[in-house]
Amino acid sequence: MSDSEIDPASSPMARFGAELSRSRRARGWSQVELGKRMGYSNTLVSYIERAKRPPTSKFAVKADEVFETAGTFYELWRRYSRASLLEGFPEFAEAEARCRRLRTFELSVMPGLFQTPAYATGLALAAVQRGSITQDQADERVAFLAHRQRLLERTSAPVIHAVMDQSCLVRPVGGREVMLEQLDYLEALSRRPHITIQVAPFSLAEHVPFTMPIVLLTLPDHTVFGYAESQARGHLERGREAVAAWERDYDQLQVESLSKVASLAMIRAVRKELE
Repeated sequence: MSDSEIDPASSPMARFGAELSRSRRARGWSQVELGKRMGYSNTLVSYIERAKRPPTSKFAVKADEVFETAGTFYELWRRYSRASLLEGFPEFAEAEARCRRLRTFELSVMPGLFQTPAYATGLALAAVQRGSITQDQADERVAFLAHRQRLLERTSAPVIHAVMDQSCLVRPVGGREVMLEQLDYLEALSRRPHITIQVAPFSLAEHVPFTMPIVLLTLPDHTVFGYAESQARGHLERGREAVAAWERDYDQLQVESLSKVASLAMIRAVRKELE
């Protein structure tokens, strides 16, 4: 079967194969060359591109490494494997992997991209204890988050601006030792030239414009998407007027939140109290 005869929408496995073929061709690589770069045979690459054989999680991870896609292939594999994710999140993860600028506001917990493995595990285990997810799903969530976080280490890492509600700093997720490590990591991230961290203090009260976590993603073509989550599902907002309103509110939030220096001072003060 030729590539043109495969409908990417026919199944998650076909979608994976089509994206693998598209990415390979965009770089001018043959199946043989891609196989060498990934450490697999060109026969397997051919089978997967033609949706004749399902990809494994290891294959997906290696594809993301080779193509520097920061989780795109892993997410496509998750769709194939029917792993559980919040509705709407897979679409967001694909956009996040391609973004050039990321602005986020978080309530209660650290932004996912900033979470340490121990912190993320603490959140996942709590969901298991509530009966919301299984242990396997918890492990999968933590692994997928770690894969998404490779975005921070890319040569072409996006510019990130994070505003966190003060509650993110004082909620002791995972216990004292986990929080100490998390706050240390947050301070280290704040020193990176492409990352800006601000804290929205409790004193802002009702003037915080968002009642739920939101993310604004600027893609390579300068398109801006918004993303927000409720308890049940996530929503990727593409409407220009709606996104523009989010951007105006976010700009105001940046102005009213603590400065970078004051935010770092608060992070250090919270850490000192924990010691």
